[in-house]
Amino acid sequence: MAAQHDDQENPLDLLLKGGHVIDPANGIDGQMDVGIRERKIARVEPSISTGAASLVVDVSGLLVTPGLLDIHTHVYPFVPSAAAYVGGMNADAHLLASGVTTTVDAGTAGWKDFADFKSHYIDRAQVRVLAFINIAAGGMVNAASEQETSALQPGIAAAMAQAYSDVIVGIKTAHYWTKAPWDAEHQPWTSVDLALEAGERCGMPVMVDFWPRPPERPYPDLILKKLRPGDIHTHVFAQQFPVVDAEGKVYDHLWQARERGVIFDLGHGAGSFWFRNAVPALRDGFPPDSISTDLHMANINGPVVSMLTTMSKYLSMGMPLQEVIARSTVTPAREIRRPGLGTLSVGAEADVAVLRRLEGVFGYTDCGHAKLTGRHKLVCELTVRAGKIAYDPTGMSMPEWEQAPPAYWRMPELQA
Repeated sequence: MAAQHDDQENPLDLLLKGGHVIDPANGIDGQMDVGIRERKIARVEPSISTGAASLVVDVSGLLVTPGLLDIHTHVYPFVPSAAAYVGGMNADAHLLASGVTTTVDAGTAGWKDFADFKSHYIDRAQVRVLAFINIAAGGMVNAASEQETSALQPGIAAAMAQAYSDVIVGIKTAHYWTKAPWDAEHQPWTSVDLALEAGERCGMPVMVDFWPRPPERPYPDLILKKLRPGDIHTHVFAQQFPVVDAEGKVYDHLWQARERGVIFDLGHGAGSFWFRNAVPALRDGFPPDSISTDLHMANINGPVVSMLTTMSKYLSMGMPLQEVIARSTVTPAREIRRPGLGTLSVGAEADVAVLRRLEGVFGYTDCGHAKLTGRHKLVCELTVRAGKIAYDPTGMSMPEWEQAPPAYWRMPELQA
């Protein structure tokens, strides 16, 4: 009765009615209504009266999940130079259509550019944008700095991470010295070691984009000796990593690293997801801890396309739907130490994705130009960000035009 009275006094702003809610953080998997008031989740219950809400959206037959969290993208849209690895995308333009309400930029900006990234993009985006700050001063804006030892400044990177701890979630190291011979300045583990030092100084995790170069820099040493519990190896199923043996069994070093607490993130990207690694690993019981895209302007038209395309690949590979949702919501939220995200808990900011699961025949590609034919596809029908409808391509929240309110029909006054 108290909730009913509260709804009469303070009507819900938005009611998502009749959907199948999957909220792994709270163990919810079934038909529920979701009520939103003042930007927050107010109620998640089997049946909420339509009279309790100012706006009711019928989501019967659809999936209702927490807003998706893509832990690895590049959304600092600087003008790429000849040395740049990626062109960052506009977060709002590309992510809301996939139900992504929170993203983590993975080291596009280093300390030299982070203030600009924050003031011109992070602070202005509708999508919640968090970031790993690059250990290199110029990050990917000046990609050459990722190769310069003098630009790898753990003290400055850690200080920036602490100064902007509301949006910076960790340190990123990437692309360091992949082919050239070692020399006095460029030792095998320089970038990783300095990123880990920065992580220790600021008390945050490190995300590592890594190219193994045995015998001096073997992959098992990264995950068994270098990374700490809670540190993240992204691009886990890239072509360069020894993931599965000839029989399709996952190597012991990955199991041991997971037991140590090392986190394995998908980080699909333009060159870092291969079915020949990912499919047998999943069959052997080794999924990625988090599903992420490494989405940027060079891979948005393929092979990545979107977060939902990446999730659909795993659904078609055999991962249960509930796990796909968990590894795209609550799991990455915990990895970046933001437990208030990726959940429909009452009181949480109201970030919601309404998805449709299609059954049919769908083709998916990997980074080696190989194809997987699957039976499942996820598409976004509605995205709610901080209680406001941010994406509604089919007008689910809108009246038929013939029944539109008077304001719709009013001719604007024209100046002569």
